[in-house]
Amino acid sequence: MTSSASATADWEQLEDRFYRKILLYSELFGEDRDLDDYIIAGAPYSGAIALYRNEAKLQENRGSAQTKPSIEIYSSAGRLIHRIFYDKGSIRGLGWSEDEKLLVIAEDGMVRCYSDLQGDFTQFSLGHGAELVRVKEVRFWATGFVALLRTNRLVAVSRYDEPRPRFLADPSPHVEDSLIHSWALIPPAYTLSRHVEVLLSTGQTIIVLDPTDAQDQDLQSGPFTHISVSPNGRYVALYTTEGKLWVIKADFQDKLSEYDSGMGSVMLPRAVEWCGNDSVVIAWDDEVHMVGPKGEALKYYYESRVHLIPDIDGVRLITAEKCELLQKVPDVTEEIFKIGATSPASILLDAVDQLERKSPKADDNIQLIRMHLTEAVDACIKAAGHEFSVYWQKQLLKAASFGKSVPALYSSDDFVDMCETLRVLNAVRFFEVGMPITYEQFIRLTPEKLIQRLVNRQQHLLALRVSEHLRLPTDRIYIHWACMKVRMSSDDEDTICRMVVAKLNGKRGISFEEIARTAYDEGRGRLATQLLNYEPQAGRQVPLLLNMEEDEIALDKAIESGDTDLVFYVLLHLKKKHPLAGFFRIINDRPFAAALVESSARETDLELLKDFYYQDDRRADGAHVILRESLEAKDLQLKQEKLKVAQKLLSDSKDHVLEAKALEESAKLLHMQETFERELQERFMGISVNETIFRLIRTGYSSRAVKVKNEFRVPEKRYWWLRLRALVAKRDWSEIEEWGKTKKSPIGWEPFFNECLAAGNTKIAAGFVTKCTALPYQERIDMYMRCGLVLRAAEEASKAKDLSALEALRGKAMGRDQVEVERLITILKGGK
Repeated sequence: MTSSASATADWEQLEDRFYRKILLYSELFGEDRDLDDYIIAGAPYSGAIALYRNEAKLQENRGSAQTKPSIEIYSSAGRLIHRIFYDKGSIRGLGWSEDEKLLVIAEDGMVRCYSDLQGDFTQFSLGHGAELVRVKEVRFWATGFVALLRTNRLVAVSRYDEPRPRFLADPSPHVEDSLIHSWALIPPAYTLSRHVEVLLSTGQTIIVLDPTDAQDQDLQSGPFTHISVSPNGRYVALYTTEGKLWVIKADFQDKLSEYDSGMGSVMLPRAVEWCGNDSVVIAWDDEVHMVGPKGEALKYYYESRVHLIPDIDGVRLITAEKCELLQKVPDVTEEIFKIGATSPASILLDAVDQLERKSPKADDNIQLIRMHLTEAVDACIKAAGHEFSVYWQKQLLKAASFGKSVPALYSSDDFVDMCETLRVLNAVRFFEVGMPITYEQFIRLTPEKLIQRLVNRQQHLLALRVSEHLRLPTDRIYIHWACMKVRMSSDDEDTICRMVVAKLNGKRGISFEEIARTAYDEGRGRLATQLLNYEPQAGRQVPLLLNMEEDEIALDKAIESGDTDLVFYVLLHLKKKHPLAGFFRIINDRPFAAALVESSARETDLELLKDFYYQDDRRADGAHVILRESLEAKDLQLKQEKLKVAQKLLSDSKDHVLEAKALEESAKLLHMQETFERELQERFMGISVNETIFRLIRTGYSSRAVKVKNEFRVPEKRYWWLRLRALVAKRDWSEIEEWGKTKKSPIGWEPFFNECLAAGNTKIAAGFVTKCTALPYQERIDMYMRCGLVLRAAEEASKAKDLSALEALRGKAMGRDQVEVERLITILKGGK
């Protein structure tokens, strides 16, 4: 790749276009390995290559000899990346996803998805009876695959992360003699329905299937032994049993070209694949034809079996001895290097050559293309990206650097970006890495996914350098390195921990939880606990600690974080896992956790709260909870039972004698209220002693009210108040008058006046004014006035010999009352 040979040395012209076959790597597998014995699948974007020994060949060559089956993963340079031992039956499908996940589909429909290149996998079943009828063949696309069952039904899986196998339309009515000669698929991204479509060759025609329908394209030139769809989904290549290749549009409306291979029906090809979107490659055992858009072909010959690995912009040719890339020469490269090229970029490249020779023609060339210099610089930069030869990369970049120094305002951003990109591409193309990725593939793959591929190959140092070079995050690389160290290192756990911490400490974005989880999965529990101590986020520490059954450590970490939600999460886990006694034992030593349990249980789980108080010997608190339940209970018997339980809890403690007595009286009151309700058909349950007495008197059951008063030792004053208000509410004025004849009232007589007056009975109210002897005469005068009795007020003023009060009342008196007031005033004056 560093040769200074002519840039067109590996070019060949086909029709009006140029193609090149670039030698990427040599001495791949050695002469002792016959690739004819293997099934080969290559990952897209110049990814890894999976080899699996063809079972049919194995039986032919080895007879009854038994070998342990394995899938070998190699780089394009032939370096072994990993060997996966596979013993789950016959493999019917071997393929890759666009993010370099290896898919292995067994004959019984079991699918394994190897997420990295180190053997870790997830698996699922195709279902739909595949384990009974068996899988026959599989075809893959970037994010899914279609499996052909032996019943000719097709099962599609469109996503590997959430696999949902589903049947496509049944082709049976269209398949002649139940025989399918070949088939291929069009990915969902290139179909109108946005579902995968399958092309089946049966009889003389092609059947197109999607999830709901099967359509016969009514062709007459079949059967077709090979079907291949172009990377952009627009064209289909069909190879007939007569040795002819047809290229048609994917809608089967136009035939674009036809090529006769000359092989007839004697020797059918091993593979038919597209080289980019404008040519088709046909491979036999040791011969390759590349067919152009107009039906002409280039022919290549080999000494051993050739395998084709198609990609978006070319085809990798794999033999035991070498790996080559066959592709169309990019247009920008062709404009610069083809014989007789006169493009501005070609002249600029020649100017650099003249400048190195110190020839004055360099300036002449620059002047010649001055008006197109920006265009020439851009073309040289792009062409450098498409070159595999480091020498020509440098020459093109020199030309771009020379050309961009002439215009005054040319931006160098594209030049700098290309220089950075080429450093990365050359590094990963090195044979020790073995990723011959092209510039177009790199752009589509993205730098982040390229770095992930390096990480999967355990090229951590190179991945770090690429990330730093492209100014990308490095945290995932460090984490993957640490996980691999934990998995594969034979050192003791303390040494591994020190090594990992020393390397990662202080690095941004590092999650020690992920590394600790790997350690735990590998059976290194102590190492996992040690590593978790360096995880700064408690939310990451705690779930793993719980999985590791380090419950108390998890609770301590959650409490230290101060995150109540996290503490609740741990407490719920512990409550489900441990017996109640064990759960309380854990939280009793942690006041914060105990307080959270108490506050939460108070709102959501009273049974837990009672158990918590009981084990903590908090009898009063437990009694309060039971009392709360009693108040909320609807059933009387349940209320009484809970009151008795609460009373017993409190009576066992000398500090709560009063509370116990109160609960005893509450139970007694409930019993009496239940009796009243039953006998009197009135509502009494749940009200207080005072309210009970009030209702009894108001409803005419004074004797029962007296019984309640005596039973609960209601003070006399309170009882008089309750009786007064009940009688007023009842409007039992005669009873009040009779009661007023009592010589002495413990609450005084003023309340009688106020309550009767408030009820609107001024007559009865006025009768109590004379009994209010303890009040000043002025207040008695006011009380009479409030009852509207001016004359009585005047008489009270006359008794007190208050002339000014009488004169004030004179203005308020009317009729005969006024005459009487005047008389009283006259008497009082005469008396003076």
